[in-house]
Amino acid sequence: MPNSEEIRGNWNEFKGKLKQEYGQLTDDDLTYEEGKEDEMWGRLEKKLGKAKKEILSIFQ
Repeated sequence: MPNSEEIRGNWNEFKGKLKQEYGQLTDDDLTYEEGKEDEMWGRLEKKLGKAKKEILSIFQ
């Protein structure tokens, strides 16, 4: 599973994979702001009904 540094470094690739896997996600859902990573994960977990670990598993 990727760590925070890996996600930040490959954010555009990760966003693309998330959008392919979860078509209901919007650009607003995937807005990454430095220092607000927890808020973004909270939005994704709520919208998808999945834990962060489950969401990150698409990278495996």
